[in-house]
Amino acid sequence: MPTAPRSLRLAATAAGLLLASSMTITAHAAPVPTPAPAAQAATRAAADWSAPLSTQGRYIVDSRGNRFRLKAANWDGAQGSYNGSGDVDDPASHHAGQNAHDIPLGLDRVPIARLLSDFRELGVNTIRLPFSNELVHRTTPVPDAAVTANPQLRGKTPLQVYDAVVDALSQAGFAVILNNHTNTSRWCCGIDGNERWNSSQSTGQWADDWVFMARRYASVPGVVGADLYNEVRRDILDDPNWGLGDAHDWYAAAQTAGDRILTEANPRLLIVIEGINWTGIPVDGLPHGRPQLTPARTLSHTLVDSHKLVYSAHFYGYTGPRHSGATGIGETHDARYQDLSRDELNAALTDEAFYVEESGRHYTAPVWISEFGAGAGETNPATRAWFGNVTDYFTDHDADFAYWPLVGFDGHDDWALLRYDEGGRRSGLLDSGDWRAPVWRHLMDTPGKTGSVPAAAVWKMLDTDHGDAVESLRVRGTGDWDSGAYKAACPDGLRLAGLSHTGGRGLCTDAGAPGLRAADGAQSVVKDERFVSGGDWASGYTKLQCPSGAFLIGYGLRGERVSSALCAPGRSALAGGGRTVWFDRSDNRPADGAGGEFAEGAYKGQCAVNEYAAGIAFTTRLGARQGPAALLCRTLP
Repeated sequence: MPTAPRSLRLAATAAGLLLASSMTITAHAAPVPTPAPAAQAATRAAADWSAPLSTQGRYIVDSRGNRFRLKAANWDGAQGSYNGSGDVDDPASHHAGQNAHDIPLGLDRVPIARLLSDFRELGVNTIRLPFSNELVHRTTPVPDAAVTANPQLRGKTPLQVYDAVVDALSQAGFAVILNNHTNTSRWCCGIDGNERWNSSQSTGQWADDWVFMARRYASVPGVVGADLYNEVRRDILDDPNWGLGDAHDWYAAAQTAGDRILTEANPRLLIVIEGINWTGIPVDGLPHGRPQLTPARTLSHTLVDSHKLVYSAHFYGYTGPRHSGATGIGETHDARYQDLSRDELNAALTDEAFYVEESGRHYTAPVWISEFGAGAGETNPATRAWFGNVTDYFTDHDADFAYWPLVGFDGHDDWALLRYDEGGRRSGLLDSGDWRAPVWRHLMDTPGKTGSVPAAAVWKMLDTDHGDAVESLRVRGTGDWDSGAYKAACPDGLRLAGLSHTGGRGLCTDAGAPGLRAADGAQSVVKDERFVSGGDWASGYTKLQCPSGAFLIGYGLRGERVSSALCAPGRSALAGGGRTVWFDRSDNRPADGAGGEFAEGAYKGQCAVNEYAAGIAFTTRLGARQGPAALLCRTLP
């Protein structure tokens, strides 16, 4: 987001701290007018893809398996524009003097069909559409003045206007990613009551709102994603975290909301999880910085659908790896991204986000830079150079991206790609003289990967750090298979490939044998040695072995002790020799490190890609760790 509001809020914060498949469209609002010829042409160009979207390795693909690159922009406004002080009806009290009335900007100045035509002229195919939780519950209609150029929207609530915008975008062939940007209808992103998903509400209420929104647009084919929350960051007293299991655990909250959306509302949606934007106090000498996606390297998300996770991050020139973006009070001596050399910037982008696209890891997923931008009036050479360097990186890495912002008022927000005066006349990137235009065209026009994306092996981690990790819909449908234990089960289509000796972590994959499980949905819960056959593969240890022809898909733990093995039958005979993989005294994993570091700090055992796990061994000796100590790995047919 633009510089000044964020800098002022962070500076004030620091001062305070120091002092203390395609479906028929269902319209949700009044019909959108028939597009003009230019808009109709834009519709045809935009519709060269087929919903729903999913992921294949580091790429997003459409329903035909073709690469769909998110060339996106943020159409903001519905998340709120009020700065938090002054008369709420005075435009001067709103960001950049623009009162959005809690609906997407520009509907007072330009008919929606013309706006969409202008979007297509920019070349974008996807709209990130922010909203606030307050908007979801507001029942007061927007003032007529807020929709002057779109009179069919008079008398509508902000959510009903949002409905109409979503429908119009979908009908015009754009992909739409819903973005929960704020709790309250206040401009973010500093200390403003919107720092965390649960700053102004409970995590349960937040997830309930997501289920409501995902259901609301489930029949709109253009709605392809749920971007769970924007720029999770510190408030005055507390940091968010990634995996501690408390009320500030963004990892756990995103996991909960993502699975609820997919199981209760709309299984077609991509689930977009942004990294943590800021932790610590922005004061020299005190810990602070932008974790972004770095925590996913050792703790990544596993959803009930292994092809729906997208990670995201934000980069602006005025911020930095350890710089809040503030000026004056609250500014530290850390480098901003625009202060970095081209090579240093590339290294930072890779380390903080794009390493996630490395293939064959539990964290492998598409990375979407869902915000970046610069002002048309920018004269700072460092900022201009940064804008060129960061977009060059996006081009070189064939990255998915979304510019901030798309629409603004002429004379108010020069960051916007498109600006409109009170008469609806357009200016901005499409005009001659905008220094950003050549950079934008290079980003948009440089060819990237297109066409069919080959199937990629999936690797996913399971963690029982703070509870169950049952990510199989089939298993969930059978009820509680080991009451009182912490349970973990691989997503459907994957098998268990690795376990940690301590910590309760597991590794799942379909590498070498996609679709290994029989179609009948049967499973076996093994709690004793009744199925042990073929010799004593772990002498002196308790062995939980799958029945003949079955393979491991899950496990149960009571404290550290193994309590059960969960097995599923193979679709064909699973004969083949076996070997014991011990890991109670050291790591025992394939040399290529397939799957990545899924249990940092613990000993780990893992079957090879051409094997499946058929049993778990552990000891019950007094004083010994009773977690998994060995796997029985058998050769795949």
